[in-house]
Amino acid sequence: MGKPPNLYAYPDTDELAQNLRTFVLDAQNNAFERHNIFRVGVSGGSLPKILAKALLEKTNGDGVLDFNKWEVFFADERAVPLDHEDSNYRLVKEELLDKIPAELGKPTVYPIDDKYLDDIQEMADQYEQTLVKCFAARDSVRVPMFDLLLLGCGPDGHTCSLFPGSPLLREAEAWVLPISDSPKPPPKRITLSLPVASHGIKIGFVATGGGKKEIMKQIFDTEEGRQLPCGLINESAQDRASWFVDYPAVEGVSFPSRRGSL
Repeated sequence: MGKPPNLYAYPDTDELAQNLRTFVLDAQNNAFERHNIFRVGVSGGSLPKILAKALLEKTNGDGVLDFNKWEVFFADERAVPLDHEDSNYRLVKEELLDKIPAELGKPTVYPIDDKYLDDIQEMADQYEQTLVKCFAARDSVRVPMFDLLLLGCGPDGHTCSLFPGSPLLREAEAWVLPISDSPKPPPKRITLSLPVASHGIKIGFVATGGGKKEIMKQIFDTEEGRQLPCGLINESAQDRASWFVDYPAVEGVSFPSRRGSL
């Protein structure tokens, strides 16, 4: 049995963001040593705002973000135009990408192709082909390995657009999956499959607020919670997964959290 996931808890989102920055910088620098590029998969929800706080606020002497060598992908996306208010791409663009200072460079970004909005299977297939081109041919790797996946946790334990009890959780071959009946609107989406979402070299979850404490108790303290999508990633990734949470999100959680700096 490997080591369990890391659970880092902070008194507020300011301190959480500072430590998330350290985590991202470390992942970036390790990726540069491996292949001089940093491939990151991001989710939507509340994550982009905290990620922007982590990456854009000035700090002293903690390393340099080199966005010129970043490739940004989407862990899930809604089947809506890229300028739609439900688009994860639009959210990440407005919160983070548009605000990156010019001197830090410009990442390469891979949004969905929104000409396939009426055919989500084709949209998923096209996004999978994007991953094939950027990572490796399908016959040479079982799944693409992101240098870093940055994910959220829904109040039901979903992550990406992998929802509890979904048959998609059993999919072992595809890299990107279509969803036509998401329990959360909008219903049509695409998402990384569970094997891809579990396979990042580093995986960072961000969960904040007292509204998350019940699901956090389930995920970390119960057998049932380990079968939820977030719990399944924890079980597979083990200590490759690190959770960045504030104190209200882990109130009453028995699983040991680390308090303080990384």
